[in-house]
Amino acid sequence: MLGLFGTLNLGASSLAAQQTATEVAGQNLANVNNPAYSRQRVQLQAATPLLTAIGMEGTGVTAVTIAQVRDLLLDQQITSETSVGGSLNAQQLALQNLQAALGERIDSNATNTQGATSSGSSQNGLAEGLDNLFSAFQSLSTDPSSLTQRQVLLQAAQGLATQFNQVSAGLATVRTGLNNSIQSDVGQGNQLLSDIANLNQKIIQSEAATGGTANDLRDLRQQKLETLANLVNITTTAEPNGGMDISVGGVTMVSGMKSVDSLQTYDAGGGQILVRAQNAGTPLTLTGGSVQGNIDVRDGALAALQNQTDTLAAQLITQVNTVHAAGFDLNGGTGQNFFSGTDAASISVNAALMTDPSKIQASGTGAAGDNKVALSLAQLADKTVAALNNQTFSQSFSATVANVGQSLASANDQVGNQTAVSNMLSAQRDSVSGVSIDEEMTDMLKFQKAYEASAKLVATISNMLETVVSMKT
Repeated sequence: MLGLFGTLNLGASSLAAQQTATEVAGQNLANVNNPAYSRQRVQLQAATPLLTAIGMEGTGVTAVTIAQVRDLLLDQQITSETSVGGSLNAQQLALQNLQAALGERIDSNATNTQGATSSGSSQNGLAEGLDNLFSAFQSLSTDPSSLTQRQVLLQAAQGLATQFNQVSAGLATVRTGLNNSIQSDVGQGNQLLSDIANLNQKIIQSEAATGGTANDLRDLRQQKLETLANLVNITTTAEPNGGMDISVGGVTMVSGMKSVDSLQTYDAGGGQILVRAQNAGTPLTLTGGSVQGNIDVRDGALAALQNQTDTLAAQLITQVNTVHAAGFDLNGGTGQNFFSGTDAASISVNAALMTDPSKIQASGTGAAGDNKVALSLAQLADKTVAALNNQTFSQSFSATVANVGQSLASANDQVGNQTAVSNMLSAQRDSVSGVSIDEEMTDMLKFQKAYEASAKLVATISNMLETVVSMKT
């Protein structure tokens, strides 16, 4: 039999167990608004029973361990989907910046060559600039000797050239911004890899020393893993000792307590910033995260947009100059180009024409009032150009804007779908690992009552001991 002293120890062990359970419930309540926290539970177990003449007699309860309530499969799914979301969000933001740099409002009033219903229109945009240029050529053809019409034409042409310059500069700024974002994300990723390696060390050492689970450290590590996954796609491997190995693009970055490699950016040529493993020197094939999202837009939509804009400007320069150079100005001069430059960044109106509008070569014969060249220049508005996929200048630019709109609309849809998936997984994890105030308050009340009952038991045994002592006396 336990006897009075054995029963007293039983009450004491119960008090200690209920106190621990209350403390853990308090810890849960304290972290109710901590998104990285997973709720904890005390695992209680009956103490080693005592063999008596009438059978096994219990000796109380003991708190065995404080365990996390966490679903590792859900954690892995959330980490994976975080990489997907990071890539899509980066693409969406980059495409929005492209739209802003293009200077056109994207709507749904026209259909591009692939059937996408988007078009661009904006006051002082390239689309309006092209219209203004050819309208000015048309107006000049009605009065080819008018200096006023020539001034209007030069203003429209220079305005269009300036718009090309601004679009080119804006796209270059977007490219620089994406490269800077990639470098910044890589720096943040390396810091996270180092932090995770340090947390691995603390977790391994703590769990080896105590035999328990370093719950709060594991929560912090999971938070950093998900932050890292938002930057680059990662592969994680749990070790039996509590460590977590991390690979990026097939290259091991963290092994146990050591950070064995890191991310590094490098220029693959022409300002194409890519990522490799610094120690291994291996270019990394990324499939997710904001780094890859920025790379995808930079080398995809942005590169295509820059190429299309430069091609449009180059063809405008070539086509207009070819017609204009064959004409005659008011003084009988010929051979002058209308535009200078070779692409969107360098296009400008010939400085000689800006200085002296009479040098615009609108005549096809040199005779006063002849409008043959001016009319031919105006007719370029409806001419299809082989280098522009057999489209007119306006059609080509509308298709370019529509393609950007289609890409942005697709990115918006994907981000919306991915957000729904991420929210669903987060809700599932919250239902498993999240802290419920009602549940914790109920547990706290239960542990409190158990503690009071154990205290009553101790008080009762104390009174019984006093009685026994007084009987002896």
